Amino acid sequence: MTALGLETIIKALPFLLAGAARTIEVVALALALGVVCGLVGGFAKLSQRRLLRGAAATYVSVIRGTPFVVQLFFVYYAFPQVGIEVPAMVAAVGTLAFYSGSYQTEIVRGAIQSIDRGQVEAAKALGLSHRQTLRFVVFPQALLRMLPPLGNEFVALTKNSALVSLVTVQELFLSAQMVISSTFQNFAVFFTIGVMYYAMTSAVGALTQLLERRLRIYA
Repeated sequence: MTALGLETIIKALPFLLAGAARTIEVVALALALGVVCGLVGGFAKLSQRRLLRGAAATYVSVIRGTPFVVQLFFVYYAFPQVGIEVPAMVAAVGTLAFYSGSYQTEIVRGAIQSIDRGQVEAAKALGLSHRQTLRFVVFPQALLRMLPPLGNEFVALTKNSALVSLVTVQELFLSAQMVISSTFQNFAVFFTIGVMYYAMTSAVGALTQLLERRLRIYA
């Protein structure tokens, strides 16, 4: 990195940190909503009601079968043509959460189905209802199995957040582009935000691993 590039980064650092803060906000909100979508979708795919299973299967198939950027543009640019104005931040968080939730749905479903069927039968023999069996027997064990793939999905969600700059959400990537447009220091700026993204994804991964270690004592 040249002396001019280093000087550019020092001057632009507060601006880039503000963009990073917005990225963290987008990721945190999308992560929370995505977990809700994943849990609802996962349990719906395991429901005894055909309508719920069908709706969940359609959700997963459509969302996973189309690119995230197409979904984002559809919500932000196509909805207004039918009279639905969606603010950029709402479109970014909502689409990111809905997209991530489709992958989390399959993680939840797979983890629950991986629990030995004999434990379910034993819980029923003890008089537990279906809901009690899920709450006290199946889900606590499934949660531990969900965490490694969920950690990977949370990291992917963090990286996908860079695409919300395409709908004018001034997060880290868009902030970097604005700095580059005025300084032309491509290498220095992209190197810096690369380090910042790596720090964020590493933090997400570390938090997931910490949670996994804490929960392992209950397994």
